[in-house]
Amino acid sequence: GRALPVCHRPGSADGVPVSLRCGLAAGRSYSGGSAYPSVSLTCPLPGVPKAVFAAAESRERFETRVTVLENGLRVASQNKFGQFCTVGILVNSGSRHEAKYLSGISHFLEKLAFSSTAQFGSKDEILLTLEKHGGICDCQASRDTIMYAVSADARGLDTVVNLLADVTLQPRLSDEEIEMTRMAIRFELEDLNMRPDPEPLLTEMIHAAAFRDNTVGLNRFCPVENTDKINRDVLHSYLSSYYTPDRMVLAGVGIEHEHLVECARKYLLGVQPVWGSGQGRAVDRSVAQYTGGIIKVEKDMSDVSLGPTPIPELTHIMIGLESCSFLEDDFIPFAVLNMMMGGGGSFSAGGPGKGMFTRLYLNVLNRHHWMYNATSYHHSYEDTGLLCIHASADPKQVREMVEIITREFILMAGAVGEVELERAKTQLKSMLMMNLESRPVIFEDVGRQVLATSTRKLPHELCALISQVKPTDIKRVVTKMLHKKPAVAALGDLTDLPTYEHIQAALSSKDGRLPRLYRLFR
Repeated sequence: GRALPVCHRPGSADGVPVSLRCGLAAGRSYSGGSAYPSVSLTCPLPGVPKAVFAAAESRERFETRVTVLENGLRVASQNKFGQFCTVGILVNSGSRHEAKYLSGISHFLEKLAFSSTAQFGSKDEILLTLEKHGGICDCQASRDTIMYAVSADARGLDTVVNLLADVTLQPRLSDEEIEMTRMAIRFELEDLNMRPDPEPLLTEMIHAAAFRDNTVGLNRFCPVENTDKINRDVLHSYLSSYYTPDRMVLAGVGIEHEHLVECARKYLLGVQPVWGSGQGRAVDRSVAQYTGGIIKVEKDMSDVSLGPTPIPELTHIMIGLESCSFLEDDFIPFAVLNMMMGGGGSFSAGGPGKGMFTRLYLNVLNRHHWMYNATSYHHSYEDTGLLCIHASADPKQVREMVEIITREFILMAGAVGEVELERAKTQLKSMLMMNLESRPVIFEDVGRQVLATSTRKLPHELCALISQVKPTDIKRVVTKMLHKKPAVAALGDLTDLPTYEHIQAALSSKDGRLPRLYRLFR
């Protein structure tokens, strides 16, 4: 055995640099008995600069901060690494507040957003201003919120907040813009009825059936007959009631909180809106009343999607039951239940992460080849919620399809496997965390939570709540849900659709089966 070679350099003794001498231990004998020194790594090396270690920044810097201005406007921000920011104004206003007004105002406001204002002569001028900061803008109206958002370089924050304030409080609403909006809405409504995917239409129908003629049951889309009736005066009357500072949140992601508050004070404090400061009609604070019921639309779906690979004629059914509001503790068990049901189209592909092990795949799509689709949805609002299952199949199989869905609702209250529950919880947590990687999603989450509760639950808090869900929680929320009347939406050829009473009886039975039909003549 040879001794291990030791590098000899000037200024070293026996090949060991002088600078390492402080840490020498007694020579260890290696093969052949020669000595090789071991060096202590705990002793600082002379002449070498002191190491500076990276430290995790204080967590406070990345927590959501909320400031309430003198006029009641809330300013919320979440810092995030990066050059770009997403900033927007969320207003507590939507189609659920239109009971005393013409239905469709929110739809109009969504389409009119980012048009000419007091400062900007046209939509093009707004887009050019944003382009200087690499910005894009968008407006989305839902049943309970309308959201004006801009993503741009964080250095243009002043310009962005000024623009948002102008768009929200000083829109011109010219006759030409309103006429263009009417045309856009008519086209959208026409398109909605011709689309092969009827999901948006069914969502409208199930809400209308579940909350008949009240709050979240009111139509989100403008009815065709109202397009000519909505004008500047109608819009101003609505805006004066709902576009007040106490019903707004200015939210930002990727900016310093102090800077956002400073901009809010500059552009949103003491601003006179274009419709004047006079009080409009009283704000509609109605609480959603769940009614249950059925809405049926007979429609020929045979020519919905013609072409080289036409979609077969399908009948679509959606069955829903009242769940709970997102402010209640039961919201988390319902979210886990929705994940556990999962589902999708019959042509989806992928492993457990894609939901292939969810109940609607294992029990429905995998067992019944003729089922085209089976998907679970959970809609949640500040005072109510709706858990529904959408299914579609050939019109001749409608009765069987409805029974399969009612059976799945009854099975929800049965035994919940530990493995499937853990999988659903893990999937929900991973979906939550993956979605919150995206800046616009963080913005919407911050804005909506602060608008509803004036605070924000952070992702790690939500994950902790998801982890605590037990099989007993699922059973409890389902048992409570099954005591309500169902809401049913049906679209397509409905010749074989069971009656509402039969669907209700199936959901009240032990096995979810529809009452048997005895016919004298087949």
